[in-house]
Amino acid sequence: MQGKVLSFGELLLRICPDIEQDWIEQHQLPFYIGGAELNVATALALWGVPSSYLSAIPQNAICEAIDLYLKRKNIDTSPMQWTGDRLGIYYLPKGKDLKNAGVIYDRANSSFASLKVGSIDWDQAFSGVQWFHFSAICPAISADIADLCLEAVNVAQEKGIFVSLDLNYRSKLWKYGKDPKDIMPEIAKHCNLIMGNIWAAHQMLGTQLDSKFITQSAGYEEEELLRQAEQTSKEIIANNPLCQYVANTFRFDYESKGIKYYTTLFNQGNLIESSEFRSAEILDKVGSGDCFMAGLIYGLYSNLSPTETLEFATLAAFDKLFIPSDATTSTVEDIKNRMIA
Repeated sequence: MQGKVLSFGELLLRICPDIEQDWIEQHQLPFYIGGAELNVATALALWGVPSSYLSAIPQNAICEAIDLYLKRKNIDTSPMQWTGDRLGIYYLPKGKDLKNAGVIYDRANSSFASLKVGSIDWDQAFSGVQWFHFSAICPAISADIADLCLEAVNVAQEKGIFVSLDLNYRSKLWKYGKDPKDIMPEIAKHCNLIMGNIWAAHQMLGTQLDSKFITQSAGYEEEELLRQAEQTSKEIIANNPLCQYVANTFRFDYESKGIKYYTTLFNQGNLIESSEFRSAEILDKVGSGDCFMAGLIYGLYSNLSPTETLEFATLAAFDKLFIPSDATTSTVEDIKNRMIA
């Protein structure tokens, strides 16, 4: 593949007050530039893949500075829509034990949320694009954005562009009277790679899930989860003829502050399993799934085998757990060195 990868989604500020410290008195409010799709675009640019990003932000000094910041990271922001009045924000308070107090969204009526069908010239946005990526966070925002996503994937397929979808489920966003299962199956029909997990697929695409797995927890046998992943993957491909790859991630709490992490990739009737990674302590969960998605794109874009692609993506995602930002800062060489170690 020689064309660009275009990532589409809402650019956000993540603000992280430490609720176990007196952040108000100390005037300390750490922030990160983020958004699921921007995290993917950032990783791809760092890894040498031509990476383009499409969002909507207001024309003001803050957003102009953010745009310059993205350009310095080799992200092509020429598709950016400069419109509306506000940038979306979310707060993720946390304490010393890294147990987040819960996401607080402040993104209603943002520039991105105000987009509608017809807002974007997709012929122009898709110029030179080989791969289009977005996540289920987009259609969760509003009916208008859901319709815009459907418009985008339709045009992408007409142009022969490979489409990837991350089944990110955000319960706090689906507030406009529709269940994900009312929206996502139609969008998924236009996607070539679908990533998520067995629970997200059940929640958003209506795939079957053994009743024993209804509660997401670390108490299941790995073999049972892998069998369910294979069944879910087969069902997704059967229902979505354009889909060539289905990826599943399994990330469970391990000990008090740690993580157990492994993944699968289903392709041409075969379920590939990754190595399993464990750590007794991590630094930041945010963006790990986005890094996995970026790793899948990187591998397939670079013509790695499915097995090589899955190993790279899994290790990149695990590596991200030790990086305190929304997007990875590890190069391909950094990740390969971790693989050797």
